[in-house]
Amino acid sequence: MSRTFFVTGTDTGVGKTLITTGLLHAARQQQLTTLAMKPLAAGCDATSEGLRNEDALALQAAMTVKLDYEQVNPVALAEPIAPHLAAAGLGRRLSLDRLLGFCRGTLMNKADLRLIEGAGGWRMPLNERETLAGLPQALDIPVILVVGVRLGCLNHALLTQEAIMRDGVKIAGWVASQVEADMPAQAGNLETLRGALAAPCLGEVPFLSQPTPEVVASYLDLEKLSKS
Repeated sequence: MSRTFFVTGTDTGVGKTLITTGLLHAARQQQLTTLAMKPLAAGCDATSEGLRNEDALALQAAMTVKLDYEQVNPVALAEPIAPHLAAAGLGRRLSLDRLLGFCRGTLMNKADLRLIEGAGGWRMPLNERETLAGLPQALDIPVILVVGVRLGCLNHALLTQEAIMRDGVKIAGWVASQVEADMPAQAGNLETLRGALAAPCLGEVPFLSQPTPEVVASYLDLEKLSKS
């Protein structure tokens, strides 16, 4: 397949990492090599080896290519708030150019499937002028959109699709990620999303009490992604 994708979501907390690790596992099942990175992460724990982010560690464990943590998550911020605010609290300023440099360095490693997981939603600010949306734009890579299936998901999904397309970025596929155990009219909402989103649905992942990449992979169709 030899493809690179940027994974974004309709909001924070919609399951981007879970879906990303599921895609990595699905690719591994097809004997494909994989790598992934989360260039920017806020909400990291202090360890003897430095700051570590739970999501980035999950990506590192799920991929087949062996990379140092710093290649997976080059910008790690301790405070679990908007990254540009966490950086400002440390007297630092995030920049698109710096993140691009990190991504291009990691992407020098070859793999059949390479995934870059974003932070928050599509318009997540980096500074007063730039947002993380500039990353897939500059890298010229398509997007996988994770839709958090909960009340309000239709508006969030349609607005996010509109923003991505306005930025000239292709949506290669989308995944429905059920983030609440019980949602009124869930079937109707999913049917509306399938008709409204201009990309193939790669899978509908139900609410899972004990989610794992292996279980999530069983709900995903990687073939639809390879045909996009």
